[in-house]
Amino acid sequence: MNWTSENRAGATVLCPSGRVDESTADAFKENLLDAMAAKPETAIIDLDGVEYMSSRGLRALTLAQRAGQEAGTTIVLARPNDTMREILAISRYDMVFRVADTIEDAIGH
Repeated sequence: MNWTSENRAGATVLCPSGRVDESTADAFKENLLDAMAAKPETAIIDLDGVEYMSSRGLRALTLAQRAGQEAGTTIVLARPNDTMREILAISRYDMVFRVADTIEDAIGH
């Protein structure tokens, strides 16, 4: 799994890519929690490059959501592919997080 981030229009855009599974979930979690520690107003997790996410990856999203709430950060999931949309729907994470089709929509422009 690879990880990049950038600031765009006042939001932190987090860009993981690859598979979030048993071997990469801890790194995914640490990257998310590090980003929440910076207390951005909005954190957008760009899922465009995420091919698959296991239950451990979903747990990392839950931990990031809790850390974000404590930091006053709104987390938005953006650009999930069809596989990720299905995973988010089955796990009902699409009810927990706002899911946006584009980064611009996630930012609110």
